[in-house]
Amino acid sequence: MNAVSTPEKKPSRRGLLAIVIIAVVLVAIVVVHLLHSKKPQRVAAAQVVTVATATLGPMPVTLSSLGTITPIATVTVLPQLSGYLTAVGYHEGQDVEKGQFLAQIDPRQFEISKQQAEAQLAKDKASLAQSKADLARFTQLNEHKSIAEQTFVDQQFLVQQNEAAVKADQANIAQFDLDLIYCHITAPISGRIGLRLIDPGNYVTASSQPGIAVITQMKPTTVEFTVPQNSLDQVLRRFNTGAKLPVTVYSSDNTRKLATGELYTVNNQMATATGTVTLRASLPNDDEALFPNEFVNVTLLVDTLQNAVLVPTSAVQSGAPGDYVYLVNDNNTASVHKVTIGPTSGQYTAIISGLAAGQRVVTDGLDRLSDGAHIRPAAASAAPASGASGAQGAHGASAASVPAGASAARTAHRAHSAHAAASSVASSAAS
Repeated sequence: MNAVSTPEKKPSRRGLLAIVIIAVVLVAIVVVHLLHSKKPQRVAAAQVVTVATATLGPMPVTLSSLGTITPIATVTVLPQLSGYLTAVGYHEGQDVEKGQFLAQIDPRQFEISKQQAEAQLAKDKASLAQSKADLARFTQLNEHKSIAEQTFVDQQFLVQQNEAAVKADQANIAQFDLDLIYCHITAPISGRIGLRLIDPGNYVTASSQPGIAVITQMKPTTVEFTVPQNSLDQVLRRFNTGAKLPVTVYSSDNTRKLATGELYTVNNQMATATGTVTLRASLPNDDEALFPNEFVNVTLLVDTLQNAVLVPTSAVQSGAPGDYVYLVNDNNTASVHKVTIGPTSGQYTAIISGLAAGQRVVTDGLDRLSDGAHIRPAAASAAPASGASGAQGAHGASAASVPAGASAARTAHRAHSAHAAASSVASSAAS
């Protein structure tokens, strides 16, 4: 029994060894094939961007600042004498003209004082007439040496005293006439009157606060604003030549244009705390859209650059190189291009140096852009076109990645096929 069973085990060991050797060889072939197979090269997809062409055009040089509407005249009407206020002749908030009646102070005490002054004037005039008559008689007697010289001289002095007394009486009457005028209070300027500050029946005194009323001239008006000292030189160079510098006033939220005018004066001192100087511009304000002490935004047009190189403001970037743009090259690549920027109007920016008219720059799609990156310019004239280009670019990017994915799939398929072949050989050998 043992002699018969021993030969049956030997072929089984040799078969197992053959299977192991074949499996190792197949695995080695697969590993070598995988190591020496070329990895697929990924081609970076071109980034879709919006492109604009630099053009030549005028660029306004403006200065923007916060301003305050400042009336040309604001007057607080104060009583100029003391007395009871008997009447008020205005309505709150109404427009008044210069000389229009506003209020009345009881004039009776001043009328009585005037009558007393007139009576004193009549008495002094009579004394003057008598002294002049005596002087005429003394003159004749003095010519004949019939009176003492001192008597004649004293009479001359008496006439002069009476003449002075008459003039003093006339001045007193004029003062009482003026007091009667002051009792009738009128508007010193034309403008809009404010809220009533005192009611009839109150006793007022000369220059008593808060006064009778406040009148503010509404039109024309002015706006005061400041400019930094570094910008003052270009303003003065234009202003001193007699040029009219336009000023535009916008609402405090900068959404509405309120008025236009022109600069007419520059303050004679600079504020050392802020390094600014105050400017003042006149505004017609015919529609009274500007209200006194209102805060507004002011834009001063200093000059206009002609034939300036203009690009959309969104194309200008700031970073480590300074101010730069992404320049579009002929081979559809973008390169960082340093520029020197000038004034801006919000939508467009002037390029002083570093860019010429006709060159193209990237205006949108800058977030992932790098120097030397491949780009695909997209039309920016309409939103649907831009969206279509973006969709087309996304589809192109997917198509570009297809070969790499297919190559990897084919490699995996070949490895799987080799492994399946090895398994089948081993199975057949085992059988």
